[in-house]
Amino acid sequence: MSQVDSSIGQEDVWCLKNIEWTPNPQIPKRQVKIITQNFNGPCSFIAICNILILRGNIQVRPANRASVSYEYLANLVAEYLLTSSTDLDPSSALSILPVTQKGMDLNPVFTSVTSFKPAGDTGELELFELTGINLVHGWLADPNSPEFDVLSRYENYDAAVNALVFADHLTQGQLVRASEDFEGLILDVGRNWSLEERQKVEDAIIIRDFLHRTSSQLTYHGLFYLASVGLSDGALVALFRGSHLSVLYKSADPERPGLFNLVTDQIFAQEPSVVWERLEDVEGGASTFVDSDFVRSSPAGGDFAGRSAEAVRRDYETDEIEADEALALQLQQEEDAYARVVQAQERQRADEERLRQVTVSRGDDLAQNYGSFGNLEGKKKKDCVIM
Repeated sequence: MSQVDSSIGQEDVWCLKNIEWTPNPQIPKRQVKIITQNFNGPCSFIAICNILILRGNIQVRPANRASVSYEYLANLVAEYLLTSSTDLDPSSALSILPVTQKGMDLNPVFTSVTSFKPAGDTGELELFELTGINLVHGWLADPNSPEFDVLSRYENYDAAVNALVFADHLTQGQLVRASEDFEGLILDVGRNWSLEERQKVEDAIIIRDFLHRTSSQLTYHGLFYLASVGLSDGALVALFRGSHLSVLYKSADPERPGLFNLVTDQIFAQEPSVVWERLEDVEGGASTFVDSDFVRSSPAGGDFAGRSAEAVRRDYETDEIEADEALALQLQQEEDAYARVVQAQERQRADEERLRQVTVSRGDDLAQNYGSFGNLEGKKKKDCVIM
């Protein structure tokens, strides 16, 4: 299974951002507050809340509110669940919500953009059903590709990973070698394999290659399918990609068609012109930011213009790590310097104490033999350098 989100505390809060929004270009825009997320924020829960906000199902109040907590949002979603369906069991709705706080295990099927296998009994998929939110992915195998037959037999991500684990056991940890020297591997460790076991290893080689080539969890076949027939115009859905959930919108404006991800990165909370990110390729290198009119944006900061949210996030995290490392190094150097000063002071005190003891023990002898004391004191002075 592929897990999204990380554990959070109910005391965590997220900044709000005002944007203009309309699902249909024929309808006037309205001001809404969307939830931005930090790097450790629960992307699944935030995506669900933002879709409910954009649909008008829930509203964040008052108008001047600048941030929200998990508890506040959970209450809004729970109230919506309880009032949107008369036959819904309240206990069932409330028991599902904590799943969003701990993280969601989602298991996409490689042959359908809307299919996910249940990854447990915690009710992740049921939550999307109760809120009426379509959950989609673009990790789709091309029916014309050589790997489609294998992937269609294993169906989903969990089954594919289990196949890799089994094959790695059969090959004694040499599955990587299997794709380069399969016959040689058989001679070394596969002499006693059955035909079924050999087939499983061959399947695992194909699966491993597919997962490696599609590490972004999005294929061009899946992207084109979503953009053409997978979604209707004006659709708001939750997109699973890169072990992350985001809000995906298919534009209903014929003059500005395309797929757009809602930009919820907290670093853009003060950039009013950065609202959506056009989804144009599987790696995000060709993606561009647009404003609420879906026109290429010109951020006030300027530094992030034309760059994908993933790239900005990576750079921000790298800078933050480098700054932390530099601070740690500086603190360590200061600590080492202080330790050297303390050691020097201790040595000086020890030398002075030894000299005092020698002076006391010799007493009159030192007084009678001033020349010897003078030599000792002269040696001491030579060891001291005054700058």
